Amino acid sequence: MENEFDVVVVGAGISGIGAGAHFNLKCPDQTYVILEGRESFGGTWDLFKYPGIRSDSDMHTLGYSFKPWVHKKSIANAPAIMEYLEETIDEYELHPHIRYNHHVETANWSPKEGKWIVSVTDKVNNKEIIFKGKLLYMCSGYYKYAHGYEPKFEGSENFEGQIVHPQKWSDDVEYENKEVVVIGSGATAATLVPELAKKTKHTTMLQRSPTYFVSAPDEDYLANNLRRFIPDRLAYFLIRIRNISFQQFFFKRARAYPEQAKERILNMVKEELPEDIVNKHFTPSYNPWDQRICLIPNSDFFESIKAKTSSVVTDHIEKFEEKGIRLKSGNFLPADLIVTATGLILESFGGVKMSVDNKPIEASDTYTYRSLMYSGIPNLVSCFGYINASWTLKADLTSEYVCRLIKHMKKNDFEVVCPQFEVDIEESDDFLNGFSSGYIKRAADSQPKQGKEKPWINLQDYFKDWIDIKFKKLDDGYLNFSKLEK
Repeated sequence: MENEFDVVVVGAGISGIGAGAHFNLKCPDQTYVILEGRESFGGTWDLFKYPGIRSDSDMHTLGYSFKPWVHKKSIANAPAIMEYLEETIDEYELHPHIRYNHHVETANWSPKEGKWIVSVTDKVNNKEIIFKGKLLYMCSGYYKYAHGYEPKFEGSENFEGQIVHPQKWSDDVEYENKEVVVIGSGATAATLVPELAKKTKHTTMLQRSPTYFVSAPDEDYLANNLRRFIPDRLAYFLIRIRNISFQQFFFKRARAYPEQAKERILNMVKEELPEDIVNKHFTPSYNPWDQRICLIPNSDFFESIKAKTSSVVTDHIEKFEEKGIRLKSGNFLPADLIVTATGLILESFGGVKMSVDNKPIEASDTYTYRSLMYSGIPNLVSCFGYINASWTLKADLTSEYVCRLIKHMKKNDFEVVCPQFEVDIEESDDFLNGFSSGYIKRAADSQPKQGKEKPWINLQDYFKDWIDIKFKKLDDGYLNFSKLEK
């Protein structure tokens, strides 16, 4: 049939594009389709349009393992990342495999057919199309694309200016020569504030509590110079390993010695800003890496504060008024535009309604196997990147695992693979336990659970995952391989 494939991939963002390239490199005999609900590739990097959107990881680790990042800037903006993704699509001839405006609605595993039956809405022709795949590979990201987290603020209907969430930013948002308040203190706010401050009358970041910020150059001096003397691929590999090693070392040191890590980070900020500002607005109550640390390229956020084009207020919102925001302290922040950088909504399975043999399944009823498969769900792999490092590091490993899995099943004439594990509830934990970010806590009840030991734990450790995914035997006693019942 026209719409039957060996693999159905959901999503043409950075994970789905990488998946297609891996299939072409390592499983060229496999047929696959990449279903993308939007009209373009890119996922996050095409969805968000707010000023200054950029990576919050270096591109030597956010880039693919198989395609060197050769741009001068290692902290890249969205247009540069989209250019890189388009180059990948062209180089690995992925255009024929991607179906745009194909929004996946439901996916049901049919034990009788040994296939996933995927119901898709063709948004151009407004009709339902059925795709079938032996394996379903979810590369749909981790958050809801329709809208972000938008808490209700009392009096918002009375505000005379514009209120916009960064996820819904459009060209008609006016901010030049305006008083702007950005609510939030995460990576999005840290990106927006210095960029808006270039053109606004003043930009204020309003936060309930401080976040950790670390400044770094947006250009990697060593990487740019290495490429002058050695091949791009080798230079990329060396810088990639260096950066991964540093990320992992810093994360583990921060978890083992949180007070030392906290002191080190705050001292670096104090080199940029007055101590009283750091103590009041940049000293979090939690330990480093309990939440993701925000990267500030070239100290741009700190520079805007020193230039007095932006400022930080730490307080709670009482209500919105006609001309701005009334704070619980009694202070008032004037505003013509309010940007609610209040976070994302985590979403399992990309919002697709999943079922096995027509029985609905929820991620929260499953246990994560190597943080890429789910207990009791056959022939399904899901891509979920790292919290403590670049997303693509895990995406690459997951696609390599899928290729290994396909080859193993083909060699042994297996048609079905399913993680099987019975666990005592007292030995289970949240999938992202140990991270206290709001968007993670809000979605804890909807996420898969994890166990207390491998392979049922989410390691958040690239090097351990690299060894396990590349070299550990697939038939490990936890994966049940079988043939279809005739």
